[in-house]
Amino acid sequence: MVSPHDDRSTNPKRRMHTTQPATLVVAVLAAAGCAWLGLDRFYGVLPRLPWLPPLTLAALAALEGLLARPVKAWVDRREGALPVDPLLVARSVVLAKASALAGALFGGLYLGMTLWLFVQRPVLVEADKDLPAAIAGIVASAALVLGSIVLERACRVPPSSPGDDSSSPGRPGSRPGGNG
Repeated sequence: MVSPHDDRSTNPKRRMHTTQPATLVVAVLAAAGCAWLGLDRFYGVLPRLPWLPPLTLAALAALEGLLARPVKAWVDRREGALPVDPLLVARSVVLAKASALAGALFGGLYLGMTLWLFVQRPVLVEADKDLPAAIAGIVASAALVLGSIVLERACRVPPSSPGDDSSSPGRPGSRPGGNG
């Protein structure tokens, strides 16, 4: 006999929860403070801000945004939805949660850099050259957070209706009690 404490499906401590906005705000503020302090101390020895990280963040944001649509169609069992591997949906949730936090951290770093560079523009000539890449980093990081939240929401399984026998979303084309 299984104890109610062993049932993982009903134990609320074992459920995955959506990404909390407060977590993202704290990550942004902490990273911004660290970036400000780091630039204030080491700006003279750092190389120019590269453009590759903002481009990478933007590409990941676009990928997650594009992935959200077919995943949502499959989870909602929309007619004509392409089949999606359930493991892909689980991996998408993990990717979305990790990307939201990474986007918040990078966004905070770029926000701290942008603020510091903006303040130092009258004093440092090089600050003006790094400012566009820092602003692009903020925009790309915000896009990544948005894309990851959209993907995370797309992976949510709707509550089952009282007449529904299945506990999982199933595959399009296969209904409970059907042949396929």
